[in-house]
Amino acid sequence: MLKRTFIFLHRWLGVGLCLVFLVWFLSAIGMMYWEFPQVTDADRLARLPPLQPTAIRLSPVEAFARSGLASPPTAIRLASFDGRPLYRFQTRDGELAVYADTGEDQIEVPPDMRDRIAAAWAGRPMAEARAAPLVEVDQWTVQGQFQREGPLWKYSWPDGQQVYVSEATGEVVQYTTTASRIGAYLGPIPHWLYFTPLRKRGPRWSAVVIWSSALGTLTAILGLVIGFWMYSPSKRYRREGAPTAIPYRGMKRWHTVVGLVFGAGAVTWAFSGLLSMEPFPAARGAGRPDAGDARGRLARLLRGPLDLRQFEAKPPRQALVELGAPVKQLELVVVAGEPAYLATLGGGDTRVVPTDGPPQAAFDSDRLMAALAGAVGASGGADLRVVDRYDRYYLDRRGRLPLPVILVAARDGDRARYYIDPKTARIVGAYSSRRWVTRWLYHGLHSLDFPWLYAHRPLWDIVVIAWMLGGAALSVTSLVLAWRVISRRLAAD
Repeated sequence: MLKRTFIFLHRWLGVGLCLVFLVWFLSAIGMMYWEFPQVTDADRLARLPPLQPTAIRLSPVEAFARSGLASPPTAIRLASFDGRPLYRFQTRDGELAVYADTGEDQIEVPPDMRDRIAAAWAGRPMAEARAAPLVEVDQWTVQGQFQREGPLWKYSWPDGQQVYVSEATGEVVQYTTTASRIGAYLGPIPHWLYFTPLRKRGPRWSAVVIWSSALGTLTAILGLVIGFWMYSPSKRYRREGAPTAIPYRGMKRWHTVVGLVFGAGAVTWAFSGLLSMEPFPAARGAGRPDAGDARGRLARLLRGPLDLRQFEAKPPRQALVELGAPVKQLELVVVAGEPAYLATLGGGDTRVVPTDGPPQAAFDSDRLMAALAGAVGASGGADLRVVDRYDRYYLDRRGRLPLPVILVAARDGDRARYYIDPKTARIVGAYSSRRWVTRWLYHGLHSLDFPWLYAHRPLWDIVVIAWMLGGAALSVTSLVLAWRVISRRLAAD
C-alpha cells in the first residue's frame, strides 16, 4: 500500500509539474548567460558626461547652506545631471539635490528635461522616439522597486532601445534592448515565472513559486524513492524472457533510468530553488548580510561622519584639475578619519584624491588594514590579509567583483568575513556562519558554485549544462507519460 501510495502521488504530482520542471531546467541554461535587464550604478556613470571644473562654482559648504537642510549630510555625491553639475546630499531625513553652478534645488522634472535625459541615454534623437506614460506595469517594470520610482515614462526607439524615466526624479530606472529582452525570455522570465499577469501580484507570485518548488521537491523525492525501490540489482524481473533490473518498458523504463541517474540532482535543485524564496524564518535571517557590531564598526570606519569644512582646503574644482582625466562622479568620503574625494573616471576606474595630498590609485592598504584591525579588535580580534583571487565565500564567475581585496576574518562566534576593496574603501562582500543556508544549500546546490568547479570554465559550463539537460530529459519523459495518463482519462470520459 505504501508503494502504491507513493506511485499514485508521484504520478499525479508529475502530471501537474512536468511542464514546469522542463521550463525550469531549460531556462536555467539561459540563466547562465543572460540576466534580467536592469540599470546599475555603473550603467548610469558610463552614460554621464564628465564633470567640467569651470562649471563648479559652489563648494560643498556653500551648496549645503543653500539646501536649507537641518540635519548633517551622511553622503555627498557630485555628478552631472542634464548637462549640469549637481550635488546630491543624503541625510537621515532624505535626499536633496543642489546644482553646483547656481545653487538651485533640483525638484521638478519638466517634460523637455525628461526628453533630453532619455535621448542622451539612448544616444538617439528624441524626434525618433515614441514616448508615453506607463499607465500599468509591463514585463520590465513588474518588480516592486519600480512602483516606488513612479510614475514612469517609457521611450521607445526604432532600433529596439527602451528607456524608462522617473517623472519624479528624472533618473533612468530601467533600460532594455532587443537583445536583452530576448535573453530575458530565454532565461530569467520563464525560470522565475516572471510573467507579467502573475509577477505584478507579488504575494500571489511568491506563493505560486514557493508551492511549485515545494511540491516539485516532494515529487522528485517520491520518484527517487520509487526508482530505488523498484530497481533490482539481482535482476529479479523478466523482460522478453531475459532478466532485467527494471520491470518497465518503453517510456516508463526510460523515465526510471534517467530518474536513477539525475533524480538526486532534481531533488537538491528543486529544494535549493525553494530556498531562493526564503520560505523559512531561518533562511530569511541567514540570507542577509550580517548586521552585527563588527560590521557596524567597519562601516563607520570606512564612511565616517562628514565635516564639510574639511573639504574647503581642496574644493571639488581643484580635485578635478589635479586628476587631469575625465571624471564622471566625485564622492566625498572620510575613511579612517581622513577626508578624501573618491573619483570615478570615464572607464569606470577610480582614484582617491586626499584633501592634503596628490591623487593616488587606492587608499593606503597598510594604513587601512591597521585601522580595520582596531575596528574589530573589541570583538575578539581578526585576521587580516590581502587576497588576490576569489575564495569559497567571495566569488563571481563573471569577474565583476573587485580584486585584490582586504579580507577581515573575525575571530568571533559567527566567524564573520568581510571583503573590502582598497580602491574604494567599500565592503564588497560579507559572510558569517549564520549564512551557511544561503551559501551552501542555495548557491552551492542550485548554481554548483563550489570553488573547485566554479573557478574553472568552461568545465563549470559543461557540468551544469549536462546536469540541466539530464533534468530536461527527465522532464520530457515525464511529459510524455503525463500526456498518456491524461489522454486515457479523456478517452474514458
